[in-house]
Amino acid sequence: MILDVTDIETFYGETQALFGVSLSIAQGEVVALLGPSGAGKTTTLRSILGLTPARRGIIRFDGGDITARATHEIARLGIGWVPDDRRIFPTLTVARNLSIARKCTRFRSWSLDEMFRIFSALEHLMERECENLSGGEMQMVAISRALLGAPGLVLFDEPSQGLAPKVVQDVMATVSRLKEAGISALVVEQNASTALQVSDRAYVMDRGRIVHEGPAADLLADGDLRVGLLGV
Repeated sequence: MILDVTDIETFYGETQALFGVSLSIAQGEVVALLGPSGAGKTTTLRSILGLTPARRGIIRFDGGDITARATHEIARLGIGWVPDDRRIFPTLTVARNLSIARKCTRFRSWSLDEMFRIFSALEHLMERECENLSGGEMQMVAISRALLGAPGLVLFDEPSQGLAPKVVQDVMATVSRLKEAGISALVVEQNASTALQVSDRAYVMDRGRIVHEGPAADLLADGDLRVGLLGV
């Protein structure tokens, strides 16, 4: 397993947000993490990244224990992040945002030319300040930034949020392309059907706990189960 999360419990101050959360992702596997707003999905990502460290439990990435590692150390090991608010530097150009993202890990390196093939508009945006980009253009930059960091695993937090349908298609096609390249992905997404279509397996969270695990195709095909778990 490229990622193995075992019985983690995470708190904000004295308020517990995660209760014994366990999940795993194999090399080259895409996993959806679904659930209602406030279920603990983003907190799970933040725990993996060390932004909100787990107080109990173990998180292993690529065979090593990262539970107590600092966020910058975790990133250098090969975990990429596409946050829901993109978090690009608004006053810097696209080119500068991408250049500072490069890291050397044991995983596959991606080139700018590959980013241009994935996102054809990106090449024409390189000298533009990021504060002048649309939401879809910012998402292109955020995903490209994650890939240029040579990740073995990419964490996507609400990648379709606020995007036009065509851009959503491009983003999900990129997730599929990662799998083809042997890169794993954990996709947090409110649009369950969109995430399930590109995922191998799915976990569903509710109130800080995992309440379902299984093949994504089964959850996509079983409308009653999907409504029972997700209300959609």
